[in-house]
Amino acid sequence: MTKLPDDIDPVTRRIIEGTNGGELSVKMGIEFLECSAEYSVARMPVEGNRQVIGLLHGGAHVVLGESLGSISSAIAAGPGRYAVGIEINATHSRSATEGWVTGTCRAIHVGRTLATHEIVMTDEQGRRLSTVRMTNMLLDRPSSTSAS
Repeated sequence: MTKLPDDIDPVTRRIIEGTNGGELSVKMGIEFLECSAEYSVARMPVEGNRQVIGLLHGGAHVVLGESLGSISSAIAAGPGRYAVGIEINATHSRSATEGWVTGTCRAIHVGRTLATHEIVMTDEQGRRLSTVRMTNMLLDRPSSTSAS
């Protein structure tokens, strides 16, 4: 069970709990442990996410990072709002071939219209594998209008 803030927007809570982070996160085996606007943690198995020579795929690092940054930004957006990614980058420092990778997401800046997070991926020994930085734009949800 993912630990979420008590004051999270109910719509955002339903989306996070109902999708387990989205289809790609589920396919990659990502487990969200704690999520908030300022700090989030998830883990992902190396097995099933390796590239051709047996290393954890660089794109898997980015998926874990973007998953954490997106959820943290969605929580930061608040009621009636949502987050969309506008920039992401990754620096890979070390490879992994087995075990679990943990992503720890910390807010760099959370404002009314932008949220930037740094996500650090580590192996089971606590060694930094990669660093992802992501910026999301925080927008108002369009109001639904229906003609009667």
